[in-house]
Amino acid sequence: MKKLLLSLAILLPLCAAAQHPVVLHSHNDYNRTAPFWEAYSQHCRSIEADVFFHNEELLVGHDVEDLKPENSFLRMYVDPIVRTFRANGGRMWEGSDEQLMLLVELKSATEPTLTEVIAQLEDFPDVFCSPKGVKVAITGNVPAKEHFCDYPAWVGFDGDIRDSYTAAQLERVALVSNSFRLFARKWNGKGRMIDPELDAVTQAIAKVHSWGKPIRFWEAPEGTTAYFTFWKLGVDIINTDKPAVASLFFSDWGNKNFIMGRHKVEAGVTGTKKLDAATRDFSGFQNEKLQLTRRVPTYTPSYKNDGAKKKIKNVILLIGDGMGLNQIVAGAYANKRELSILKMKSIGIQFYNPQDDFIGDSASGGSALATGQLSWTRHIASNHDGSAEHSPLTDYFHALGKSTGVITMGDIADATPAVFYGHTSERDSTELITSFLATSSTLDLLCGSGTDYFEDPRQDGLDLMAGIKAKGYFYSHDALGTTSLPGKVIAIDQRMRPYATEETLDLLADITTESIHKLQSLSRKGFFLMVEGAKIDYAGHSDCFPASVIEQLAFDRAVAAALRFADEDGETLVVVTADHETGGLTLLDGDLESGHILAVYNSDDHTPTVVPVFAYGPGSREFMGTYMNVEIPRTIKKLVTK
Repeated sequence: MKKLLLSLAILLPLCAAAQHPVVLHSHNDYNRTAPFWEAYSQHCRSIEADVFFHNEELLVGHDVEDLKPENSFLRMYVDPIVRTFRANGGRMWEGSDEQLMLLVELKSATEPTLTEVIAQLEDFPDVFCSPKGVKVAITGNVPAKEHFCDYPAWVGFDGDIRDSYTAAQLERVALVSNSFRLFARKWNGKGRMIDPELDAVTQAIAKVHSWGKPIRFWEAPEGTTAYFTFWKLGVDIINTDKPAVASLFFSDWGNKNFIMGRHKVEAGVTGTKKLDAATRDFSGFQNEKLQLTRRVPTYTPSYKNDGAKKKIKNVILLIGDGMGLNQIVAGAYANKRELSILKMKSIGIQFYNPQDDFIGDSASGGSALATGQLSWTRHIASNHDGSAEHSPLTDYFHALGKSTGVITMGDIADATPAVFYGHTSERDSTELITSFLATSSTLDLLCGSGTDYFEDPRQDGLDLMAGIKAKGYFYSHDALGTTSLPGKVIAIDQRMRPYATEETLDLLADITTESIHKLQSLSRKGFFLMVEGAKIDYAGHSDCFPASVIEQLAFDRAVAAALRFADEDGETLVVVTADHETGGLTLLDGDLESGHILAVYNSDDHTPTVVPVFAYGPGSREFMGTYMNVEIPRTIKKLVTK
């Protein structure tokens, strides 16, 4: 008893958290390492027990020769179900009203096997004989349908699609189970079913649903493609011999799927409240808001000056934080293969391994992109011990008499924006980072979130507000109104702190356009502008795929704004890349027409996979090929000095 309660204490928290969009059926459950408990811990809401009435006992097993006296139906299934149900106050899973179905397969003759099953379960009427209790269904040697009503009303039966039933008989059918091979003999769960088999399976599902019953296929293939196909076709109960694998696939289903258009979304928040010091105010993604009702417009460039060997007056560098190739492709698939980024013809690949590790972070990756110097993890544009500063592109362009700006859809002291104006060996030293704005920063424009750096008392005693004003900055809360303000501007706009939604999808693009106009007004010699899509990274750290798609599409709108300006101007180079990839995103399946993409993250952290580089405008061909991240700013400098 003590061991059982200990098992419950361990397993119940797992069960409460693991709800699935389908019912998982633990087929031949008695073959599990821990019968009942393994399936229960994986939230399988249907569990199968094969029983024989042998030597006046109900024993569990597949064949008579497998039977052992200790493997009784009562010990293996009835007792643990009863104890669990009662321990949870009349529920199988704590905090959930979902019911368990115990599918009892009669392996010996219907009678007296079924009568003995009923007798054992009737000893616990609150668990098995109550409408809110455990559902009981009989399969295998079921009685003739004409005799369904001879048994207690709380006992259901497994139906057969090849049979026909009266209305009264159908009332007693709990589910309909058939071999998948009746409808599809060739499909092995890989790729697409051939049309005749797909039609047969679809018709079978429709027929059972017309009866108002759930359908289960046995002898069905398993695996990623099979699970998704069955879910998409509307199979209600998915048969599995791998409960842990199937459960993992269907767990946290809402965060693995993006569907273009409004659809049912489970309420709640996905994400962490603190990724690092600079993102301490991020409160996660609100699931219900991660939807788009329509596809996002893209921009097709004119290509008039693309690749031209001519003077480069302006450079716009757009960095998608955490944006790997699959993040880009997911956004494109959701948008019917349309992204402005993918219309840029000069494409390269960059590695971003830092000096001290295999996997980089935004500090090391961003520092390399800003300075052209290989960096160390957590370092912000500095050498290993922080004693020497590495000069960023903003300093280089400032020395050429050009205006410089940084935009981030995140905190201004987070690593990616910070490397363009600050220097430290620790990215969490946010007060030190922002102090550079009052001393040595060459920025003319900075837009992002983070009012507390300026408006709240600081531990270091620095009055940053007074410092930036003394340095000639105008302080604003409106990143969309900077052109109407005199001189240099720091715009701390709290609209840039939350994640992107349909209502704010164009915010980064609009701020990009506004910032371009502002920088143009500050110098006739040209400008450098860095634009960061910060929360593609947040989505990866949070295992929130819908957020990744929407953040990617919002970032792509900013890319479109940059490309549009480049076409109008004719002397602007646009470069788009990432500081690193976050999450090891893998695309599994989807549908182009509906904009439905299924994807999983393989990590909640950065990965070492390479990331793409896209370039457009004069000199864009120089970014083709494969290289280290430091080559991007070095190439920009080389092109602009020509």
